[in-house]
Amino acid sequence: MNGETIQKALQDAGVTNTISCKDAWVVAEKLNIPKSEIGRYCSEHGIKIRHCQLGCFA
Repeated sequence: MNGETIQKALQDAGVTNTISCKDAWVVAEKLNIPKSEIGRYCSEHGIKIRHCQLGCFA
């Protein structure tokens, strides 16, 4: 998936520097990509994932 496409989807969702795990899953589903790809993008761009549904992120 193109990083610009993910960036646009996150911007459209109102994401600046944090995103909830639930919202990250919604974006992944909308783009039809693995959740891990959203996680990787967020890690690479300094976006913190909060309220993780699995307890993986703080």
